[in-house]
Amino acid sequence: MKLREESGQITLWVLGLAVALLGLGGISVDLWRVMGERSELAVIADSAAVAGANGVDVEWFRATGEVRLLEPLARDLALSILSQEDVVVVGLTVQNDQMVVQIRREVAFSLLNILTAGQDPSVTIDVVGRATADLS
Repeated sequence: MKLREESGQITLWVLGLAVALLGLGGISVDLWRVMGERSELAVIADSAAVAGANGVDVEWFRATGEVRLLEPLARDLALSILSQEDVVVVGLTVQNDQMVVQIRREVAFSLLNILTAGQDPSVTIDVVGRATADLS
């Protein structure tokens, strides 16, 4: 008689374990995806900053020997890189010989979306890239 009272207990334990493993798997897959996206964004931001740092005011450099960036040229060069990517440009700053690029991307979770009942969980990744013009 005792076996009949406990029937189905293993099924509940296996079901609970399966849900827990799905949750842990979802977290690990989605976190690796976010880390990969962040690395990709860092490369994009650095590339745009380096491109912008190539916008040197050559006439000023020849006259004074001092390196500085032409702001419109530096911004255009950085934007030429960023326009090819799926990013939101938060800021482009030109300060004398330095180019600073701030970009953002929203990354939606995939497996965790199943566990959150379709609430579309996501994370926002912000990245800053910096480059300094150097003609030496």
